[in-house]
Amino acid sequence: MTAAVDLNARLAEILERIPYARYLGVRAELAGDEMTAILPFSQHLIGNPTLPAIHGGVIGAFMEMTAVAQLSVSQVSASTGLVRQPRTIDVTIEYLRSGRPQATFARATIKRAGRRIANVQVEAWQDTRSAPIAALHGHFLIAPRDEA
Repeated sequence: MTAAVDLNARLAEILERIPYARYLGVRAELAGDEMTAILPFSQHLIGNPTLPAIHGGVIGAFMEMTAVAQLSVSQVSASTGLVRQPRTIDVTIEYLRSGRPQATFARATIKRAGRRIANVQVEAWQDTRSAPIAALHGHFLIAPRDEA
């Protein structure tokens, strides 16, 4: 039980260190070995008031933060001894449908992690996970403890 509490505290600390995550109100929950990031809806997230729709930059940043948080709390960080936050090398985002004015969720999957580079995929959804609103594919620099 202590390990789960420590991991939840570490996850909250990771998100607290990202100023934009604090501004957006991003939080995360752990259930077993799955982390779900949550972007609660707020009026300041609207990019297109006509639809209304959440700004694409907000959705993209939310998914990137999800990837960073997943890398930071995963077995990758435990095995490499990460001491600093993973750095984004590149990301590709597919916007699949408009993000409606409601809570948005995301999960990241680490597809491959080497000594220095991790390949991560993220899906964001609102009502059902089977109907994603956006997807991210990215590469992140993960520096081991001896190279930080």
